[in-house]
Amino acid sequence: QVQLVESGGGLVQPGGSLRVSCAASGRIWTIYAMGWYRQAPGKQRELVATATTSGSTNYADSVKGRFTISRDNAKNTVYLQMNSLQSEDTAVYYCNAIIRQFGYSTRTDTYWGQGTQVTVSS
Repeated sequence: QVQLVESGGGLVQPGGSLRVSCAASGRIWTIYAMGWYRQAPGKQRELVATATTSGSTNYADSVKGRFTISRDNAKNTVYLQMNSLQSEDTAVYYCNAIIRQFGYSTRTDTYWGQGTQVTVSS
């Protein structure tokens, strides 16, 4: 009933920028939070940034000052603007959302997108 679709990944040179997007669709009543995680080869999935509907944001120390998360609540979409990209940022970036669906007043569910590849290389 709910699907998250990421877009905007690709290849970029060190020091460059990319903007990835994630759109949620389905029988959505409320999205309490949306965020981004990433997973590099041989490493655990890690938090990149999160944003609540009220506007609170949180960033991993490794991306503070370089990445910016933002939301368009009317479009059920979250963005991640990535600047000053480094080779260490190379990973599959996954969208995450905590959502309450229509017809459910007592539960929320966590959803994940399929991921979008970001490669930083010269």
